[in-house]
Amino acid sequence: MIITDIVVTMNEHQHPRSKLHPAFMALLIACMMVGLCTTAGLAESSDLDAFAKCVAEKKTTMYGSFLCSHCDDQKKLFGPSFRYIPYVECSVRGSRQMSFPCIAAQIHYTPTWIFADDERRTGVQPLKDLSTKTGCPLP
Repeated sequence: MIITDIVVTMNEHQHPRSKLHPAFMALLIACMMVGLCTTAGLAESSDLDAFAKCVAEKKTTMYGSFLCSHCDDQKKLFGPSFRYIPYVECSVRGSRQMSFPCIAAQIHYTPTWIFADDERRTGVQPLKDLSTKTGCPLP
């Protein structure tokens, strides 16, 4: 929208860059680079989409906390594909209490993975271990 406004206000005889402030150009270039980097990261990470969807289909759930650095590490292993993993947040924002679903599931440590056969594994699980347990192939 900003670019359109600038182009519309220029008359036909001006060079397009003559009205663009250098700081605006730097911002525009930075945004384009971030967009390219983000797109490249998504393309690589999408390789795990099928794996994450399979793990979800196998009735596997991760219980975690936004306060837990190991939970962040686990999520990073999946990258954007983590959105397909069934996830239960155990921390209640603004308090030190645990959420009801985690109390009911008797979660004591995060991350905790609960599988369809009710087996529990705590701590960061390597994708290879999740693959072996669920039978979901890694790309």
